[in-house]
Amino acid sequence: MGKDNKKTTNIRELEITSEVMELIEKSIRGIYHGSVTLVVQDSHIVQIEKNEKIKLC
Repeated sequence: MGKDNKKTTNIRELEITSEVMELIEKSIRGIYHGSVTLVVQDSHIVQIEKNEKIKLC
């Protein structure tokens, strides 16, 4: 996740850098069952929460 990659994606004025997008994708790829929650403040993602469920059956 280098600093050279400054591309952004606008979603209703929410700017997501490629670095943050990579973190989101990594969080999603890393779980089989669960959820990924984005915490937004002032149109910026400030936290990524990952909740994983482990199914025993």
